[in-house]
Amino acid sequence: MASMNFEDPEVAKFLDQTYQLLKEDALQKGTDREYPVMNFKHPNELKSLLDLDITAGPATYEQLLEEMKRMIQYSPKPGHPHYHDPFYGSLDAYSQAGSWLSSSLNVNLHTFEISPVFIVLEKYIFKKLCDLVGFQHGDGMFCPGGTNCNFFGLHLARFKKFPEVKKTGMFSLPTLRCYISEDGHHSLLKAVNYLGFGGNSVVPVSTDDRGRMLVSDLESSITSDIEKGYMPLMVMATCGSTVLGSFDDLTAISKVCKTYNIWLHADANWGGGVAASKQHRHLLKGSHLCDSLTWNLHQLNGLPEQCSVFLINDPTGNALEEANSARAEYLFQPDKHYDISYDSGDKTVQCGRKSDVVKLWMQWRALGDSGIEARIDQAFENARYLTEKLRTNEGFKLVLPEFECTNVCFWYIPHRLRGQLEDNKWWQEIGKIAPKIKERMTRTGSLLIQYQPMSNKGFVNFFRAIIHNPLCRPRDMDFIVEEIERLGHDL
Repeated sequence: MASMNFEDPEVAKFLDQTYQLLKEDALQKGTDREYPVMNFKHPNELKSLLDLDITAGPATYEQLLEEMKRMIQYSPKPGHPHYHDPFYGSLDAYSQAGSWLSSSLNVNLHTFEISPVFIVLEKYIFKKLCDLVGFQHGDGMFCPGGTNCNFFGLHLARFKKFPEVKKTGMFSLPTLRCYISEDGHHSLLKAVNYLGFGGNSVVPVSTDDRGRMLVSDLESSITSDIEKGYMPLMVMATCGSTVLGSFDDLTAISKVCKTYNIWLHADANWGGGVAASKQHRHLLKGSHLCDSLTWNLHQLNGLPEQCSVFLINDPTGNALEEANSARAEYLFQPDKHYDISYDSGDKTVQCGRKSDVVKLWMQWRALGDSGIEARIDQAFENARYLTEKLRTNEGFKLVLPEFECTNVCFWYIPHRLRGQLEDNKWWQEIGKIAPKIKERMTRTGSLLIQYQPMSNKGFVNFFRAIIHNPLCRPRDMDFIVEEIERLGHDL
């Protein structure tokens, strides 16, 4: 039987070899431009290359190491300077160390006695984060992903307006309405389904030509719903939209919410990182007026998946616990020998929680405020450089003239379509180009960038490069243009 003892020389050797494998193959090679972004295989082919069988007896250490090596080999490398696909990815040595520390200690953040250091650390970090977004009476909770953070926003909005829902449920409540821009994140629709509101409770609000919520349309939707007998509950503003990277006007939206007594929740999962930059925090202007805000620190801030925080602007200081507590007597005894306000488990719908805060603290402590700010500013500088490069190249067409966040969206125009009338037939042809180039770049492993249409704006398939990796330099922005031209010139 395989040994479970960490002092066993063979176990120690296995762990040393595991560390070397991760450091060299996943971290060093995974961020090296000399290696591909990924080695793509179709599902059936991949299954034939992996030895996943679990047998009656234990595997050898050699077998485990070999399989880990294969897993690394056939996985994308999100920390690679040519990986611009989703919003997460860039690797950071210090937060990686924090992730290892968290997993090695394997403590559970529900009571102080079980996780004293990390609960104290959470309180400190929540204060820092709340100060950045302007919450004077701030509190917070780490959640398993940004979608769950947005669930929390809706959950708190409902509880604050109808505290009886905790006992009586939704049965006696009026028909509720939630508002989000048409470019907002799909997590609100998931939240209303999960929490029992139903999909019809979500009201999409029109956006302007740059993807920002039209506040006049928001107020019109609210007054129309009130006339119909519906109850407006929450507005979910977007700070860094998924596709165009747009920021809604929080100040203007807040005025509407105050007029109609509506909870204002800011989905800053993508754009929240700008709060750390003096140059770019104006994009979050009005964040202090929100009731709650969510922020994925594994996105623009570059921490390992996952590090998502829900922040609440709570003058009462106990809204999270009131909304979520079950007061299990086997965990939260009132007669403990320490200050039980540090038992944080009843502030969330979860019980057990990972200590995600360690990754954040390690990065922040290692880099300081100035280092975090420099990461954000560099991402914006790279995005500006790429935007100008695309603007001046005849083979590319920007979706918007400027971008608020570091989403850079564009069409590639192959040689045969340049200089032609941009009629419906032309656009139909353009819509076929991005999927073909994406297939080629994925097969070669040279570059990864996402594409999508945007039906509400009438846009056919276009590329969306997400720029946030601190390893990226102008030459990596040049490579995007050069490689897409190489892959698509004959289409």
